[in-house]
Amino acid sequence: MTTVVFENVRLIDPASGMDQPGRLLVQDGRIAGTDKPGAEGRPEGATLIDGQGAVLCPGLVDMRVEIGEPGYEYRETIASATRAASAGGITTIAVLPTCKPAIDNPALVRMLRTRGEETGAVTILPYGALTKGCEGKELAEIGLLHEAGAVAFTDGNRAIDPSRLMRLALAYASGFKAVVVQHPEDPSLAGSGCATSGALATRLGLAGIPTAAESIMIARDIRLAELTGGRLHFAHVSTGEGLELIRQAKARGLNVTCDTAPPYFDLNENAIGDFRTYAKFSPPLRSEEDRLAVCAGLADGTIDAIASDHHPRDADDKRLPFAQAATGGTGMVTLLGVTLARVHDGTLSLPQALGLLTYRPAALLGVEAGTLDVGSMADLCLFAPEQSWLVTAGKLPGRAQNTPFDHRPLEGRVLGTWKAGHRVYEADAA
Repeated sequence: MTTVVFENVRLIDPASGMDQPGRLLVQDGRIAGTDKPGAEGRPEGATLIDGQGAVLCPGLVDMRVEIGEPGYEYRETIASATRAASAGGITTIAVLPTCKPAIDNPALVRMLRTRGEETGAVTILPYGALTKGCEGKELAEIGLLHEAGAVAFTDGNRAIDPSRLMRLALAYASGFKAVVVQHPEDPSLAGSGCATSGALATRLGLAGIPTAAESIMIARDIRLAELTGGRLHFAHVSTGEGLELIRQAKARGLNVTCDTAPPYFDLNENAIGDFRTYAKFSPPLRSEEDRLAVCAGLADGTIDAIASDHHPRDADDKRLPFAQAATGGTGMVTLLGVTLARVHDGTLSLPQALGLLTYRPAALLGVEAGTLDVGSMADLCLFAPEQSWLVTAGKLPGRAQNTPFDHRPLEGRVLGTWKAGHRVYEADAA
């Protein structure tokens, strides 16, 4: 029997409301109990971890990650993505189907789940492709993919455009109580745009994407969800208008949820500067007004989870003219630190922020994770919320280095990550 005792830690379990100093006992990879600080006694032969007052919380659950394997290993592999996840305190990742081949085959779902187990450091939860090849033409075999272990269905950053196809997807998926995840951006309005429509895009000579591209797609799909009774989730919501539509849908009792990503509550369109491609995203960075609206959505509960939206790209993808450069940025290593910035500025409490990163995305995905309940898997993250570190592109764990937060000091340093009670990451000495 392997036994680990965490002492001198602040235990935060947003799922149960626990927030107290204390001790935590892990036996054979599972949480065996908690105790008050200074309690006497320790199992014989136990490994002692002195947290020195740091926060011990459930391992983070990242519900939106793209990896390059299979097909784009030059961007990121399962091994390199695992290193990045562990360094970010993440123990569970939901992987988008936009690889090559797309995850529209049950064998690929099972393979990715197995590869996650083989790492011993991260649980991989594959999304199933909503359409064959993620091409938006014909529905994939949702039933078979669901049976194989797909946690939800999406085409990644490709919106399901024809209303009829989206209606069929929601209706079919509802038979399996499966979640359809939509990229909320009307393709005909987005066109070849690469920045949010407005003065900045005009000044830079960039084709603009109106914010209405998001709200129009959200409005349409809410109506389709109401028509079919399907479970609908909107990814990386970035506008105040879109959030208001979701807020209203929830008030009507519809089964509609959403997430956002750190760039949309930490950065605004000015971050693209003079054609800074590392800040090119889909959807694009928005106005400061929209950024503040996303912060408000986090605080009032309209937004159900925060995902890293990790999209690895290499230099050949990004070091191009802005309009030609690929969208996306790395996000797993910086997920916790950027989220904690909203704690430091008073937008969220620490338990609120951690809830958006742990049990709430786990609940959306229907998996048992993100909690410190006795008997649950000992997936743990130990971090110092006030300890600062500098984001440096080129020195981040993992293969991909295309971070929009390069040279940004962050408060909130991951000190250690444990998967099933086994330590998979230890920070270098400060």
